[in-house]
Amino acid sequence: MRWRGQRESQNIEDRRGSGGGAFRFPFPGGGGMRFPSSGGGGRGGGGIGLLGILIILGLFLFFGFNPGSLMQESGPSGQPGSGFPDIHLPQQRGPQTTNLPAPGDGGIERPQSTAEDDLKKFVAVVLGTTEDVWNNLFRQFGARYREPSLVLFDGAVRSACGTGMSAMGPFYCPADEKVYIDLDFYRELKDRFRAPGDFAQAYVIAHEVGHHVQKMLGIADKVEAAKRRMGSRGSNALQVMMELQADCFAGVWAHQMQAEKGLIEPGDIDEALQAASAIGDDRIQRQTQGYVVPDSFTHGSSAQRVRWFRRGFQSGQLQVCDTFNTDQL
Repeated sequence: MRWRGQRESQNIEDRRGSGGGAFRFPFPGGGGMRFPSSGGGGRGGGGIGLLGILIILGLFLFFGFNPGSLMQESGPSGQPGSGFPDIHLPQQRGPQTTNLPAPGDGGIERPQSTAEDDLKKFVAVVLGTTEDVWNNLFRQFGARYREPSLVLFDGAVRSACGTGMSAMGPFYCPADEKVYIDLDFYRELKDRFRAPGDFAQAYVIAHEVGHHVQKMLGIADKVEAAKRRMGSRGSNALQVMMELQADCFAGVWAHQMQAEKGLIEPGDIDEALQAASAIGDDRIQRQTQGYVVPDSFTHGSSAQRVRWFRRGFQSGQLQVCDTFNTDQL
């Protein structure tokens, strides 16, 4: 990706270097790329510890519970309705023009290596491209896009949705409209999931911003209201649709970003597709437990994630991302 020399977003909060704190499951409404840990000790002091988290997660999975559903602290509001959520994407009108830092705190400054500083700049550029793309698209719908912030953290972080842990991967909190990411996740993506490359890293950010777009369009509220009326199987199915739509929105971003800026290089899309495939629920379940349980999926299979990212990229239109009214996920 030709990112050097491009505009960097100013909506970056660097909270790295802060300590640990008491553990609470983050609210799952916005979605995120939460992966099983590869083991080892957690960073930061205090709290339940990474080993304890893994034991709890294992027990929940064994007994068929969705861990994220246990904590609903301050997620998006939604009015009760009936039946399946009535979700429609907007129609285009044509071109128009714990010692954890509290939300909003900048955290504790710490010296950064050249590599860390470079990666921070890359993340800021990617976030900037999402701002440009979605501001432009929302103007075409006759709406205003509200830009999210991106929070860099390490170990654990306090958000308006609860405490997020690095072991859970990047996530979006709809209550404070912020994307949270520990940059060490990119090493995990490359080494453990065999998905290297800067565009694979960009795809991760674009996916989480896709959840913010869902909130701006009112989709997140309707889905959360519907999930509260369903059992775990129906709730999981809706969450899969949410995640696949965020993948599709990431594809729309890639299409529009290339059309506007021409930053995509040969091989970039393959990197994004490889990352989408690597983090499918079926592949992760095979790696971690040796078998696949489709009813427990919350993000979609590898094939589904690839399909919906590619669909968004090929079209560049939000209307193709209606995962809630389709014959094939």
